[in-house]
Amino acid sequence: MATTKKTTAKTAAENETAVKDTAKKTTAKTAEVKAEAAPAKKAPAKKAPAKKAAPKKVAPKKPEAVETKVEFFVEFGGVQVSVDEVIKNVKATNGKDAKEISVYLKPEESKAYFVADGEEKEMDVFFC
Repeated sequence: MATTKKTTAKTAAENETAVKDTAKKTTAKTAEVKAEAAPAKKAPAKKAPAKKAAPKKVAPKKPEAVETKVEFFVEFGGVQVSVDEVIKNVKATNGKDAKEISVYLKPEESKAYFVADGEEKEMDVFFC
C-alpha cells in the first residue's frame, strides 16, 4: 500500500503543478487579450465647444437694373447733330478699329477733333 500512497501523492503534486501551469497560461492569455484590446479602446476625444453659427445675412433685393436709352444731341445755330452719328462718322474717318477714342466737338468751327489710339485726327461735322 505504500506504493499507492506515493503514487497518489505524486499524482496529486503533478495535478497541482498542472493546475498552476494552466492558471499561469490562462492568466498570460488573458493579459495578452487585454493588451490587444486596450489599443482599440481610445480615450474619448475632447470636443471643442460648439460654435454657434452666425445668422445668415440676407442682402436686400436690388431692383433689376434697367438700361436707360440716352439720345444726345448737340445744337448750334438752330441745327442739331446726334452724338451717336458723330461717333459713327469718327470711327469711319479713322478707318480702323481703335481701342480708345476721345472726341472733342467744336460746333463753331463745324469740326470734330479726335484722338484714336494716340493718333490725332480731325473731321468736318455738318450741322443740318
